[in-house]
Amino acid sequence: MIRTSHWLGLLMLPAASLALSGCVASLAASALGAAARSGQKPYQYNEQLQLAATGACRAHAAQHGEVQIIDWDQRTAGKVVVYGTATSGTNRRSFECTYTNKVVGFRLRAIGG
Repeated sequence: MIRTSHWLGLLMLPAASLALSGCVASLAASALGAAARSGQKPYQYNEQLQLAATGACRAHAAQHGEVQIIDWDQRTAGKVVVYGTATSGTNRRSFECTYTNKVVGFRLRAIGG
């Protein structure tokens, strides 16, 4: 005769396996991402690229008003994303500008409601 606690243990095993399978998948994805990044050459901050990016993005955003650069982020050796605002009268909008060797992406969003 099998005890009830033994049956309960047997029933809990598949449930625990199912719950942990999500953790295993997450760990595998993290390991694959780390392996992919390890094969890439590290890049260093490039001041000339940053200056070119902020200048080009400022000029592009100027079509929408007075420009204020808030921040920038060098994503790769040849890619910088610039963040800022463009204000025209009472209309103020934020922008995100992606620069490689030219402006390759520009998103403009309304601020406030």
